[in-house]
Amino acid sequence: MSTFTLILILLAMTAIAYGVARQRSVALAGVHTQTRKLHSLPGYYGAYTALWMLMPVALMLLVWGMAERSVIESNLIATLPQKYQIMEADELNLAINEIANLATGGITNIEQPDSATRSAADEFNRLTERSALYRTLLGFALAFGGFLFAWRRIRPEFRARNHVEFIVRGFLLACSMVAILTTIGILLSVIFEAIRFFGMVPLTDFLFGLQWSPQTAIRSDQVGSSGSFGAIPLFTGTLLIAGIAMLVATPVGLMTAIYLSEYASKRFRSFAKPALEVLAGIPTVVYGFFAVVTVGPLIADTAAMVGLDVTQGAALGVGLVMGIMIIPFVSSLSDDVINAVPQAMRDGSYGLGATQSETIRRVVIPAALPGIVGGILLALSRAIGETMIVVMAAGLSANLTANPLESVTTVTAQIVNLLVGDQEFDSAKTLAAFALGLVLFVSTLILNIIALNVVRRYREQYA
Repeated sequence: MSTFTLILILLAMTAIAYGVARQRSVALAGVHTQTRKLHSLPGYYGAYTALWMLMPVALMLLVWGMAERSVIESNLIATLPQKYQIMEADELNLAINEIANLATGGITNIEQPDSATRSAADEFNRLTERSALYRTLLGFALAFGGFLFAWRRIRPEFRARNHVEFIVRGFLLACSMVAILTTIGILLSVIFEAIRFFGMVPLTDFLFGLQWSPQTAIRSDQVGSSGSFGAIPLFTGTLLIAGIAMLVATPVGLMTAIYLSEYASKRFRSFAKPALEVLAGIPTVVYGFFAVVTVGPLIADTAAMVGLDVTQGAALGVGLVMGIMIIPFVSSLSDDVINAVPQAMRDGSYGLGATQSETIRRVVIPAALPGIVGGILLALSRAIGETMIVVMAAGLSANLTANPLESVTTVTAQIVNLLVGDQEFDSAKTLAAFALGLVLFVSTLILNIIALNVVRRYREQYA
C-alpha cells in the first residue's frame, strides 16, 4: 500500500473515531443530564481520540520516510555480487542509483543490463514492497493502539480540553520553530564553509582587497594560480546598483503612497493599489528579461546619440529595473503607515487653518516617518539580496567604479557564477561563494534589524 493510500485510510478511520469517541462521552454523561457532567465538551473527547490516532502514525511516517531508502540500500548491498562489494563508495552509490532507476522504470545509463543487475533490480523491488507492507502494518497498529489508549481515558471527569489544547499549542510551537531552525541551519552551513575559505584566504584580504579574480588554476605553474579574492569591487557594485534602485523606488513609492492615501478616491484606490502590487508578484526573471531586452539597449542607444560609449550591462539599467521591482515594497508599507495616522490629527490641522498639502507635510508624514523609514530599509535589503536581475543583466567583471554608466558585478551575481556547473567544494574559488553569502546574510540581517528597531522604537501609539 502506498503512503498516500495509507494516509487516506487513516484519515477516514480518524473521522470515524472522532464520532465514536464523541458519542461515548455523551453516553457516559447520562441521557437526562446530557453533557453537564462532562468536564469538557463532547467534541474535545472526539478530538483527543483523533489526535492520539494521528500523532503516532505521523511520527512513524516521518521517521520511516527519512530512513527507508538507506535501510533498503544497506540490505541490497549485502545481497549484491562480489564485483559490487569491492567498489569505492562513490562508484557503489552510482551503481545503486542505476539499479534503483532500472527497478522503478526511471532514466538509466544501462542499455543492456546483465543478469546480476536485473537480479539486483528485482531485489530492490522486493525490498521496497516489503518496506511498504511493514509500514502499512505498523501504521494500522499504531493507529489502533492510539485509539485504545484514548478510548480507555474517556470519562466524565477527564480533562480532554486541557489535553487537546496542550497538543495544539505544542504543534503551533513546532510550526513557529521551523523558520527559526531553518535560518539557523542555513547560517551554520554557510559559516562552516566560510571558515574553510578563510583558512585559505586571510579575512583582511577578502574584506579589504581591491582585486577580484577567483579563477584559480589547476596546476601551480599556470598563470593566476593563486587567484585574487578582494571583495571590495563586489561590495561597491552591489551598493551602486542598490543605490540607483532606491533612488527610483523611494520617491516614486512614497509619492504613490501619499496620493493613494490622501488624494485618490475610494474607487480609484480600490483599482490602483492592487494593480500596483501586481509588480511584487511578477517573477524576477521577467524583470531580468526586461532589463536585458529593453532597458539595457535603450540606455546604450540613448548614450550613443550623445557620444557616450555605454554597454548594455551598465549599472544604470540594472538599477532602474530593480527600482521598479521594489516600488511596491515602499508604496505598500508607506501607504499602510500613512493610513494608520488617526483622522483626528488631520482634522485638528484643518481646524487650525492648514491646507491639505501642509497637513500632509507637517502632520501626516512626521507621524508616519518611522514606518516609512522602516519600509525603505526593508526595500533596501531586498535590493541588496536580489539575484536574478543582476545575474541576467549585470556584468561579471569586477570593476571598482562609482560610474553608473559602466558595467559592474554584484555579490549575488558572483555567488551564482562561482557555483554554476559541477564544482568541488574544496577550492578557494568555490568556497568564496559561501564567504560572500555570509557577508550578504549579515548585511541584510543588520538592515532588517535596524528597520524593525526604528519602527518599534519611534512608533507612536494613538488612542
